[in-house]
Amino acid sequence: MPDNITQIKVRNSAEALGYLASEFYDNPSEKIKLIGITGTNGKTTTVTLLYQLFKELGYRVGLFSTIKYLIDTEELPSTHTTPNPLVINRLLSYLLKRGGTHAFMEVSSHALVQHRVTGLHFSGGIFSNISHDHLDYHHTFAEYIRAKKLFFDHLPESAFALVNKDDKRGEVMVQNCKSKLYRFALRLPADFKGKILAHSFQGLELEINQKSAWFNFVGEFNAYNLIGVYATAILCGEDDDEVLPYLSQLQAVAGRFERIVSPNNICVIVDYSHTPDALKNALATVSKIRTHNEQLITVVGCGGNRDAEKRPKMANIACEFSNQVILTSDNPRFENPDTIIQDMEKGVKPTDFKKVIKIENRRDAIHKAIELAQPNDLILIAGKGHEEYQEIEGVKYPFDDREEVRKAFNKLNK
Repeated sequence: MPDNITQIKVRNSAEALGYLASEFYDNPSEKIKLIGITGTNGKTTTVTLLYQLFKELGYRVGLFSTIKYLIDTEELPSTHTTPNPLVINRLLSYLLKRGGTHAFMEVSSHALVQHRVTGLHFSGGIFSNISHDHLDYHHTFAEYIRAKKLFFDHLPESAFALVNKDDKRGEVMVQNCKSKLYRFALRLPADFKGKILAHSFQGLELEINQKSAWFNFVGEFNAYNLIGVYATAILCGEDDDEVLPYLSQLQAVAGRFERIVSPNNICVIVDYSHTPDALKNALATVSKIRTHNEQLITVVGCGGNRDAEKRPKMANIACEFSNQVILTSDNPRFENPDTIIQDMEKGVKPTDFKKVIKIENRRDAIHKAIELAQPNDLILIAGKGHEEYQEIEGVKYPFDDREEVRKAFNKLNK
């Protein structure tokens, strides 16, 4: 090492980078309201709705999500759910220069253990829910929970912590949390209490703290997202008489229970549900709303080089709710797609064998589902949602579930 180079030894270079990045960019997170959300499901929908809501309320806002990053109206590609600390601080600094006042960020479990959010000052933190995911990385569910809990362990006293009280691990998340605690729920008493009054495939009527409105969202899982967004806006100082009308006008997030309907009324739902809990929520929602005079076809796969424990569980859940199940490929990465499908098959009960079809090629699987469907039938295509690629052997090939659905519909009409 040359004599004119200053060397500083630290115990953890990733942690040190977080503090250095914040200092280098003059601590931008201390000058805006930065809100983070962690949990297994609902993160992308929650931060996207918060971004849209605060834009409607007249603010200049930042968004850090799985789908994209937004600095006010400028869109940037998303490389990670939560970027590294240099990128975060640079973009927050840029947001401040553009007059930004708020930023909403998905905080992943990977980001927490890798210190990507170290050095940031959060004004609030939200916990949505937790279920099995990312065990390829965290190895055990207990470690996954501990990773999520790190977010609330480090929230400052000046921040608020908002947790889903209906999730049995909500209170675990905020043990030893120094922040002011608030809860939201559909089932239990809470600071922000919701109740579903009516729902259909067009939306739901939801009461929050004794005020009701119609929302363009489907399902109980979205009711939780909406209550969390409403609560966050109120905790950020907004007026509930303004928040509720604006929130009721917002539209669903791309690839999150997104409906595409054919001319002969085959209803396809494209959803990002790639965990057992998310798939169960999506299928339970469909089951509650459907008439059961139609058939429900589910197309589902599991990603390669990821948590293999969830594969049989997801096939089992698909069979439990569906009349027909097509097991297929979903970003096999460096694994053999056939091996992944075989792992999923282990969750299929002998009584369900007849309802299961295996089609490795995802495009063929989607087209087959639509071929099998009759007018008024329902199809759930699970796993990829908004993604516009299929990752195979290290290459990302262009592929969009929604586009394939539209192509299949066009073939039917010819």
